[in-house]
Amino acid sequence: MTKPSKPKPADTITPVSFKSTLEEKYLAYALSTITARSLPDVRDGLKPVHRRLLYAMLQLKLDPKSGYKKCARVVGDVIGKYHPHGDLAVYEAMVRLAQTFAVRYTLVEGQGNFGSVDGDNPAAMRYTEARLTDVAMALLDGIDEDTVNFRPTYDGSEDEPVVLPAAFPNLLANGSEGIAVGMATSIPPHNAGELCDALLYLIEHPDCKVKNLVTRVPGPDFPTGGLIVEPAEAILAAYETGRGGVRIRAKWEKQDLSHGMYQIVVSEIPYQVPKSRLIENIAELFREKKLPLLGNIRDESAEDIRIVLEPKSRAADPGMLMESLFKITDLEARFNMNLNVLDAKGAPRVMNLKDILQSFLDHRLEVLKRRTGYRLDKIAHRLEILEGLLIAYLNLDEVIRIIRREDEPKPLMMKKWNLTDVQAEAILNTRLRSLRKLEEMEIKGEHGALSKEQKELKALLKSEEKCWLRIADEIKDIKLRFGGKNPLGRRRTQFADAPVDREINIEAFVEKEPITILYSKMGWLRATRGHGVDLSDIKYKEGDEAEFQLEGQTTDKLLLFSTDGRFYTLPCDKIPKGKGQGEPVRLMIDLDSEADIVAMQIYNPESTLLVASSGGKGFIVEAADVEAQTKNGKQILNVPPGRKASACIVAAGDHVAVIGENRKLLIFPLSQLPVMKKGQGVTLQKYKDGAMSDVKVFTLKEGLSWTIGAKTRVETSLKDWVGNRADAGRLPPQGFPKTNRFS
Repeated sequence: MTKPSKPKPADTITPVSFKSTLEEKYLAYALSTITARSLPDVRDGLKPVHRRLLYAMLQLKLDPKSGYKKCARVVGDVIGKYHPHGDLAVYEAMVRLAQTFAVRYTLVEGQGNFGSVDGDNPAAMRYTEARLTDVAMALLDGIDEDTVNFRPTYDGSEDEPVVLPAAFPNLLANGSEGIAVGMATSIPPHNAGELCDALLYLIEHPDCKVKNLVTRVPGPDFPTGGLIVEPAEAILAAYETGRGGVRIRAKWEKQDLSHGMYQIVVSEIPYQVPKSRLIENIAELFREKKLPLLGNIRDESAEDIRIVLEPKSRAADPGMLMESLFKITDLEARFNMNLNVLDAKGAPRVMNLKDILQSFLDHRLEVLKRRTGYRLDKIAHRLEILEGLLIAYLNLDEVIRIIRREDEPKPLMMKKWNLTDVQAEAILNTRLRSLRKLEEMEIKGEHGALSKEQKELKALLKSEEKCWLRIADEIKDIKLRFGGKNPLGRRRTQFADAPVDREINIEAFVEKEPITILYSKMGWLRATRGHGVDLSDIKYKEGDEAEFQLEGQTTDKLLLFSTDGRFYTLPCDKIPKGKGQGEPVRLMIDLDSEADIVAMQIYNPESTLLVASSGGKGFIVEAADVEAQTKNGKQILNVPPGRKASACIVAAGDHVAVIGENRKLLIFPLSQLPVMKKGQGVTLQKYKDGAMSDVKVFTLKEGLSWTIGAKTRVETSLKDWVGNRADAGRLPPQGFPKTNRFS
């Protein structure tokens, strides 16, 4: 007999398209991530890991009235029976359900270290203990009464619920966050009492609009409190579309101290902002001198949050100080809403507020009908037994005789009195002590009560109106247990008027005082207090001397213009003061190593400036357009290779005077220069060779002035030099400085 030949390797390989296989496998992975990991079910608001945790704890009899069990025991049961994933991931999910600062209505009651609002990690699962809360029991209520479907676990050894009965509106009450493949969800927590009011209204008005529901659910209710400052119109739009967001701010108050000082105490911070990271962030900004008036920050928190902010000056307005903090710190945060959930059929979709509430009510109707059907089956079974027992009491002597004398009493009794198998079995299992007249009366009473209940339940199933009334009663009970009259149910997040976007006035943070600003040729910047200072006492480093000197206030901003055409802005209160040499300006701004400061002036946002390069090109720019927000500065004048920016002057007047290195003077109307935001500009004066020496804006009627030593000369007869922009010009009037500069 010949042995069959082994198939060649090529015979066992089936050619497939790599593209189609990749699409198929990735789609399977994406669906698994969406349905089994990341998105919550709209009915109970839980992801599979949370549902399995609660069910495993119920199986361990960890109800609120029982004792605690180690979290390691719970996690072991979950990953061993229902959720074959990492133990740390399951434990982290369990910890979050117990954190009062992360979940509005905790589903797990923890004992031990479960982390803190500072962002501290919880203790290991072998040290912590847990049990279910009343809210979790409300989610599980009726799970053993055929209210929901069960499915086999991953290994087929046990069954797990597909969804929980969920008498509590958990999805919106606790919210949910998750990132799937190609989609995500972000649902904020809400107040359970307000949700119950909206559900009751929706039962009475099934055709209502979302705006009617928003009057009862005005916005999220975060576990950490805070103030919602989002306009009501934006919140309504988010609930209508299922997408949007809310701005939430820390809650603070001003506390007056002695000598006119005060301090600000922050008692509530935005949701999901770790307190320690928030304080570190504020301290870092303070060190970087981005918080002009903040003098100190202290964390005096114990069980409650208490962050103390001390101002640098009592003259600062506390409201403006907090506005500056809200602008650049996590004392104001934004929670983006994306109401993306799995519907009753397991399909992901974005729902609005009404859709989510209606889906919860539809689930409760399904649970009610299934629970009623389960109860009717139990009543029918019990009535069948009771009817058989009543027959036995009516024929007690004959029953006893049959049991004593017959080898097979069960079929004989069934035939004699037309009993069912269940009834005959119940009679045979009846104890002798139950054969009393009193017991017979109790059976008749129980039979009557069950018959009445059976009639009521059948009427309930036949009437949609009665079903909704029963559901409304259940919702009222939930509101009574977890609503506003309960300390747990009181609204924590309040509403405040939306802030008006406005520029933070630096004068509110800095005490105003006169200063004289000094800049040296070697690039050192400093300031001395007062105006009219005797500059003869000012000392510079060896080989250094004064370059620019101007007077201003500590509340002003200093505008610097460099040879590479960039503008830089410095707050004057940040300029070093005292008798020292100051600081190199390159430490204050990111000035290019090849560039130098060519002009310096006090920033006036209402003014206009003329900027020009040594090549004789320039334009007019609004001062408000040159203010730089960062140390990198702001590029305004584009300078061609071989040239440099050489002038930045206030454009106050009606004519421009330009003089070149060739000693030719040209005067033309200021209106001939364009107003630009940035660029290379247009030609001011035409040169064959050489470059521009100086430029000045003046009023023609007042004449053109220049300085020679300590004297100033004014020339009013300027007809011979007035022309058009880009002309060559002519030699200046007799007596014009040989330096070719106006000052």
